[in-house]
Amino acid sequence: MTNNGEKRKARLYSGKAPGKADFDRFVAFLHHKYGEDTELEWVEDQTLKNGFRLEVGAHVYDWSEMGLFAQFDAYLNRLKKAEAEDRSVIPLIADALREWTPAALAEETGEVLSVADGIAMVSGLENAAYGEILLFDSGIRGMVQELDRSRVGCILFGDGDLVVQGSTVRRTGKTAGMPVGDKYIGRVIDALGSPIDGRGRIPHTEYRPIEAPAPSIIDRQSVNEPLETGILTIDSMFPIGKGQRELIIGDRQTGKTAIAVDAILNQKGKNVICIYVAIGQKVSSVSQLVDDLTERGAMEYTIVVNSGASDPASLQYIAPYAGCTLGEYFMNKGRDVLIIYDDLSKHAVAYRTLSLLLERSPGREAYPGDVFYLHSRLLERAAHLSEKRGGGSMTALPIVETQAGDVSAYIPTNIISITDGQIFLENGLFFSGQRPAVNIGLSVSRVGSAAQTKALKSAVGTLRLDLSQYREMEVFTQFSNDLDESTQKKLTYGKGLMYLLRQQRYQPLSQFEQTVLLTAALGRVLTDIPVDKIDAFKKGFLAYIEERSPELHYLVKNDTALTAELKNKIIALAQSFKESSELR
Repeated sequence: MTNNGEKRKARLYSGKAPGKADFDRFVAFLHHKYGEDTELEWVEDQTLKNGFRLEVGAHVYDWSEMGLFAQFDAYLNRLKKAEAEDRSVIPLIADALREWTPAALAEETGEVLSVADGIAMVSGLENAAYGEILLFDSGIRGMVQELDRSRVGCILFGDGDLVVQGSTVRRTGKTAGMPVGDKYIGRVIDALGSPIDGRGRIPHTEYRPIEAPAPSIIDRQSVNEPLETGILTIDSMFPIGKGQRELIIGDRQTGKTAIAVDAILNQKGKNVICIYVAIGQKVSSVSQLVDDLTERGAMEYTIVVNSGASDPASLQYIAPYAGCTLGEYFMNKGRDVLIIYDDLSKHAVAYRTLSLLLERSPGREAYPGDVFYLHSRLLERAAHLSEKRGGGSMTALPIVETQAGDVSAYIPTNIISITDGQIFLENGLFFSGQRPAVNIGLSVSRVGSAAQTKALKSAVGTLRLDLSQYREMEVFTQFSNDLDESTQKKLTYGKGLMYLLRQQRYQPLSQFEQTVLLTAALGRVLTDIPVDKIDAFKKGFLAYIEERSPELHYLVKNDTALTAELKNKIIALAQSFKESSELR
């Protein structure tokens, strides 16, 4: 019986009517499979000259020529995967023909009720699961995102115009996945893993689901290895460790992407795979970024996943998960990965669009589809794996755009609560020329000095405290003309530190360079240098060390704190350079 008490109907389609014996065998099969109350009706279909098709509700047994060929093709593909790659195809087909026996496989099908804006509503798929991939007659794939009593809501991964009302939909029983492999390094791909850089197909090693559980606590180890960004402000005061999730947050056009790109450039020669996920951006912007990375040799270890502003919301929605899947492939092989999501504000907008088109709430009421869960299940996959799991890591730098610096808005607070710290970029600092425009007071790294080298940690000293005091004093004294000498010295010292932290794009600094610059600055060497000459001091002093004291590279070791003697030597070299270079 069906749910409403009626008898279950089954239809047998074939070119000619079956004999009584054959008909009775069909009835016996249906009674055994679906119950004694199932009724069978024969329908003539002249397109089925050979074979038949049996339909029982949403289940279809297709023993037509095309149906049997599809079964054989699937069987042959399974054999290919099981056999060694060097085996000839012709013997493989011969073996398959000898051993293959058609099976009575029920294929669950449904019908498209409506399709619009990249969303298809489908009836008949009673057993479809959330996140399952559906296959439409046109070859377009879709993913189940809404389950209702009478229908299923599906987002489409392709041209929605190819899906029409009344067409057939088939379950695949598989969740969304994508191909992964080492050959993806250096390529630009879309959210489905297909190349979009015009350089041909990409050989893949395996398929991985784009949704995967985050590593458990047992499978992780503490974040204690630095991932150097090359940006003095960040590496000195807000260090990022391998496996950490550090949010980059700020208004539009304040240098968020610039920080991420500089972090990618600084990984050159450090055996780190970088993945840049562009969500909802202009094609021209992503193209320029790829050109910049290529020009500086960074595409040799970088993968760019692009789902542009012109792509459907469904592709923008899965893009960060696709990038994360690639990252997990390398992490599970013991590699270190840096992944950047640029940006999750647009990702949330894409998800909201899908939710509204699916006629459901886009907010927290729609669990497990609420926005917090959307981003937490993505960012929790970043980890530093235990040595037993290979010791690989994936460090995530999500980017979020604020409106008028409002970090208390819904999406920013969500992601702040998920991540291990945030780098807040301030409008006022950016337009005053302080770049990167990092707000010292609102930025934080919850991993802290655990992910910092001992040498840099000892060089940083009271830097953050000195800068905080300077910012406070600057506010209180901006309207005062009569300042005592002590206050004036503190302001001059603080201003010198702020100018020291200014850094041009594409000019990352090594840990050694950061260490010696901070040691000199905190040794009060910059106090009598005009602020407009501090940049010249930085470049000149580093060149001076290379010329006069190259042995410092060996003395300043990352795993050893600076001794008082070594600090004094660096300060003396800085004083000597200052006096000889006429910078005062």
